[in-house]
Amino acid sequence: MALIYIVEDDESIREIETIALKNSGHEVYAFENASSFYRKLSDILPDLLVLDVMLPDSDGNSIVKKLRSMAETAKLPIIMVTAKTAEIDLIRGLDNGADDYLKKPFSVMELITRVKALLRRTEGEKEDILRLGTIVIDNVRHKCEVDGETVELTYKEHELLKFLIINKGIVLSRDQIMLNVWDTEFEGESRTVDMHIKTLRQKLKSQGEHIKTVRNVGYVAE
Repeated sequence: MALIYIVEDDESIREIETIALKNSGHEVYAFENASSFYRKLSDILPDLLVLDVMLPDSDGNSIVKKLRSMAETAKLPIIMVTAKTAEIDLIRGLDNGADDYLKKPFSVMELITRVKALLRRTEGEKEDILRLGTIVIDNVRHKCEVDGETVELTYKEHELLKFLIINKGIVLSRDQIMLNVWDTEFEGESRTVDMHIKTLRQKLKSQGEHIKTVRNVGYVAE
């Protein structure tokens, strides 16, 4: 599976995250501060980083900014972890280039799901061709076909469909979709997702049935 680094100064949270990810089959290294994390980073790069915002010798936002400025870690998948009272720090982290976020307290299943989704998204973005049923997305030519016929999609419809297919089988909340497709998490904008899903299903015709609604949560591609 993946090599994952955790940077978290709270010992109990660090232990829970480590056990959960190891039980999911990942190789995990956990660090209580930024300095020990940087030392390990110089030895080997991880596939994903779970990063707390508040650390004793640094802060997560500064770390994200530094990682994005270095060529070898510019595209490292990063999940930020923050307390609900520190949302301004979370926003800064996302602005600096973090890929996703978790708000404390969070469940083990949420952590595992977010990690799985981000890893699949990262791998999926490297693939030239994505498939779901008879839907085919050509990432190189930015083209979508259904049953061998070209389907004209807007840029956001294309990105939405790609995000759903990359995370096939994973239930995605409207907030996750807003963050990853529209680069925002404003709850008031969640209807934007619903309207785009409706239009996308219509354009995909019979293959639109692969996009399922999960009541009170969001959507899943199956």
